[in-house]
Amino acid sequence: MSVNTDNTVSSILSGLARSEPVKNTVMQDEQNRFLTLLTTQLRNQDPMNPLDNADLTMQLAQMSTVDGIERLNKLVQSLVDSRELVDSTALLGHGVLVDGKGLGLTEAGAIGGFDLNVPADKVTVTVYDSGGRVVTKLEFSDVDVGSHNFMWDGLTEDGSEAAQGMYTMSVSASMNGAPVAVNPLQFGPVTSVVRGPNGADLQVGGLGIFRLDDIKQVL
Repeated sequence: MSVNTDNTVSSILSGLARSEPVKNTVMQDEQNRFLTLLTTQLRNQDPMNPLDNADLTMQLAQMSTVDGIERLNKLVQSLVDSRELVDSTALLGHGVLVDGKGLGLTEAGAIGGFDLNVPADKVTVTVYDSGGRVVTKLEFSDVDVGSHNFMWDGLTEDGSEAAQGMYTMSVSASMNGAPVAVNPLQFGPVTSVVRGPNGADLQVGGLGIFRLDDIKQVL
């Protein structure tokens, strides 16, 4: 099975791109404004009625509390991201289904899938070759809500064996003759786990980088 190397490299580089750490300018601005206000208060206070020590202490404590909460939030998020990265390694070597229309045919067959938000009494998967010609159609009945996988044995409509390689598919679904929304899913193996800007990302073969939330089914 072959893939477009240029597209794969571009996808990997794009997925692996990590943004530079961003300083919490909002918190810094708040602190700067607080210090400016406090300094102004001290500078312009009435000499006959100076700022009470208790008031000053309370304002300093408020700034310290806000800063402490911000640091705690960062620590908790860091722990969550680390745990997600460790848990994601369990998916290495497993096959998963993600959004996509590709169907890779091997000697053992091809695996694909589709996702339904509502039940359908009929689902039709149409397989096309690289020239856009229909190779075969697969039909399923009484399909429930959720993500589903299927296997294509590689046989064409006339019963002959299709050549191994990449194919594309379209999926249609209906309930009582009325069309319902359905989303095609593509199969790929999880080959690596990387730390992304918002947690763990998964490299799914040559399909690119995906978030855990992008995984529709683990096979």
